[in-house]
Amino acid sequence: MDVVDETRDALRRTRLANERTYLAWWRTGLTALAVCVGLGRIVPGVTDVTKWPYEVVGAGYGVLGVGFIAVGYLRLRSVDSALRRGEFAEPHPGLVDALLGTGIVLGSATVGLIAFGG
Repeated sequence: MDVVDETRDALRRTRLANERTYLAWWRTGLTALAVCVGLGRIVPGVTDVTKWPYEVVGAGYGVLGVGFIAVGYLRLRSVDSALRRGEFAEPHPGLVDALLGTGIVLGSATVGLIAFGG
């Protein structure tokens, strides 16, 4: 195999990896949406708790889920565009920080609901 074929093969593998990563963003988003339904609707419906804290935190997971799906699409496009230019696309640090902060807030709120009730 010559250098051109190796380069083309590496590009194909990288694009397929980008597609798999996009699907991982979707899986994560769908999981957050499932947590949204479970925490925001099912738990308050089957237990004797104050509903609104669960609904608020559940809605937060819904927003996070939609965010993961949107960010996944933006990353797919960004990485694909960078590959066409022969470059590397770093994730935006603010985006990574926002996802981290949202996860910490929602995770802490969930732990608080479980530990102290609502």
